[in-house]
Amino acid sequence: MGQLQAIIIPVTAFQQNCTLLFDSETKKGVVIDPGGNADRIVEAVKAHNVDVEAIWLTHGHLDHVGGALDLKDALNVNIIGPHIDDKELMANVESSAARYNLPDKMRNLASDQWLNEGEHVSFSGHDFEVFHCPGHSPGHVVFYNKAASFALVGDVLFNGSVGRTDLPGGDHDALISSIKDKLLPLGDEVGFLCGHGPGSRFGDERRGNPFLV
Repeated sequence: MGQLQAIIIPVTAFQQNCTLLFDSETKKGVVIDPGGNADRIVEAVKAHNVDVEAIWLTHGHLDHVGGALDLKDALNVNIIGPHIDDKELMANVESSAARYNLPDKMRNLASDQWLNEGEHVSFSGHDFEVFHCPGHSPGHVVFYNKAASFALVGDVLFNGSVGRTDLPGGDHDALISSIKDKLLPLGDEVGFLCGHGPGSRFGDERRGNPFLV
């Protein structure tokens, strides 16, 4: 088993951080949050010679799931996550895309495997614990790899900010509780990648994020 490697692929007009995450030795991996531009994601998969085993979703907003069905068809893999509380969001991707007048064709979808708090997903020996972290969306999940002190937090937490809660199903108090009660206790040293912008570490956000201090 090698090290975890992450390639960020910005997708959609929202410049969402789709992540190609894979083992440096086996080249087996997963795609997290393919929000659109599935052809661009497939190009990255081929360029890095990655054997994609699954698609993981942190939550159901269109900029994170809009390309998932096209990618599933292209790679013949299952869609895993998020929590079932985002089922309605995922079933209405097309209408959401129309409201934003997005040029990309996005498709409604459902997960092949909904996830719950405390479950685990893995690839090539890399184990990730699932944390249900509602607030930005009702069914948002975070993937945490203890061995590497690494998390994929989607739109729950950002470098210097937190996820917006003014969208349907948003709840600011629940979001802050998810961060303070579930994520920050994992340790200051935990590094994370998020859905937009650069990543950070939990400790840096605990000490300096204006929404958390």
